Amino acid sequence: MVEHIPLSLPDNPKLAHNITWFARSLRKAGLPIGSGRVIDAIRAVQAVGFTQKRDFYWVLHACFVSKPEHRIIFSQVFRLFWRDPQYMEHMMAAMLPAIRGVQEDRAPKAGEKRAAEALLDGVNRDMPDAPTEGGEDQIEIETTLTMSTEERLRTLDFEQMNTAEIAEAKKMLSRLHLPVKPIPSRRGQSSANGQRIDARATLRASMRQGGDIQRVHLQKPRPRWPNLVVLCDISGSMSQYSRMVLHFLHAVANHKGAGWAKVHGFTFGTRLTNITRHLATRDVDAALAAAGSEAQDWQGGTRIGACLHSFNRDWSRRVMGQGAVVLLITDGLDRDDPEALAREMERLHISARRLIWLNPLLRWQGFAPKARGIAAMLPHVDSFRAGHSVASLTELAAVISRPDDIGEKDRLLGMIGG
Repeated sequence: MVEHIPLSLPDNPKLAHNITWFARSLRKAGLPIGSGRVIDAIRAVQAVGFTQKRDFYWVLHACFVSKPEHRIIFSQVFRLFWRDPQYMEHMMAAMLPAIRGVQEDRAPKAGEKRAAEALLDGVNRDMPDAPTEGGEDQIEIETTLTMSTEERLRTLDFEQMNTAEIAEAKKMLSRLHLPVKPIPSRRGQSSANGQRIDARATLRASMRQGGDIQRVHLQKPRPRWPNLVVLCDISGSMSQYSRMVLHFLHAVANHKGAGWAKVHGFTFGTRLTNITRHLATRDVDAALAAAGSEAQDWQGGTRIGACLHSFNRDWSRRVMGQGAVVLLITDGLDRDDPEALAREMERLHISARRLIWLNPLLRWQGFAPKARGIAAMLPHVDSFRAGHSVASLTELAAVISRPDDIGEKDRLLGMIGG
């Protein structure tokens, strides 16, 4: 029989009430928090106490955060709920900037929209019908030509999506395909309209006719399908983008008829992790959960050069055969030696048939390759493209088989040269 221990609340019962509401907000934002964790949090605050808000933050963090990907959401909800005296204005600006006319001078931080959505759940979002003064006419807004929800999601930055938008974007990504054209090989296959003579088939047929050649058999090049190798950065600055890209990669790996001989997936932050076997799991949630549990450096630091060295040394010859196409997803913000990074990128480029770099920083209009890591990597890629939205991944599917596509590479190389 389980003995129920009565819960002794802190001296201020309002604090316990606010912790409960704070936990509900975290749960609406996507954190798996049950009533047991709420009770533990209240008891922890009672036992530990706090003299600074920082102590209070880390006590609740220890009780409510169980995965690295939950840290950003917790931080934003905490800031909005406890620390920012004008959090309601921030939330309204994040949720209804066009209707309310409230804008923030700063760009929304990662996870802020999902945090605001969780705290605003249940709040009446419709503007009340305010009476006009002096009989003035109200402004009517024509909405028949506004962008549809799906079209808006196509161009929306992954980092600024709320929970519902992320779920819808994942559905859109699961329907995307990444087709590839076959590579002609020196091996041939029989064809009535072939361009070259099949000497062996011709001689075999002639032997059946006593040595008389009655028909010349022809052949055409046998198609050869390349491998797709994806190297995905899962460091703190790339967390949300990498999750969406891996969701897309799972759809590509499980789509029959796309043409890829094999899809290989690797994640890297401070170390390289092979997640190829997890991509074979049909259930995308189970696949990404298993991949996340194996990659222990989620939302950690970035050592691009060291991780590329590990790939070139341990995996390149295993997965880069048959003219593989390599997708490199990273922002290029690396603190290691840029010369070593350039050498590893050059080696990777030589091994690949095509090396395509997707960088979410390219979404900014004023982006320039000022970081040393980006400047070291850029000369050794075939194409440099953005990778921050559903639309950018759709464009990738359209150009991945075009050898003449270079994206923004030449324009940015000109900035480095200047």
